[in-house]
Amino acid sequence: MTRPEPRSYSDTIRLMFLGLEHTAIASPNPARLADWYVQHLGFWINYEYDGNYFVRATNGTIIEIIPSEGDRAPQKMKDPGIRHMAIAVQDFDAAYQELKQRGVHFLGEPYVNQGNRLVFFSDSDGNILHLIHRQKPLP
Repeated sequence: MTRPEPRSYSDTIRLMFLGLEHTAIASPNPARLADWYVQHLGFWINYEYDGNYFVRATNGTIIEIIPSEGDRAPQKMKDPGIRHMAIAVQDFDAAYQELKQRGVHFLGEPYVNQGNRLVFFSDSDGNILHLIHRQKPLP
């Protein structure tokens, strides 16, 4: 199945905007949070400058972790703004057990939604993540 092309997009626009290059998280301790992603999810620190850390996942996605300023606002699942980052896995049970053994804080129990297995958890700063194994890829 091919993606329908919106009529308002010109070829120039489609070639200009390639997609997300990275997502940034502000942290009171960027080095500690970067290390959490390394130790718990197998990411690696791809680049670092002036206290900013770029961590890369096996599939090539990148998170930039930058120094935060001020106090953190409370985070609930449906508050406005970015709510979670989904971590794709091939073997849900093995990944879930590994995170449990590493002491990860889960926000609930695993469940199935439309054939997909998922569970929400948080990183060491309290950012919401979820582990997901899709029965079939998104279109």
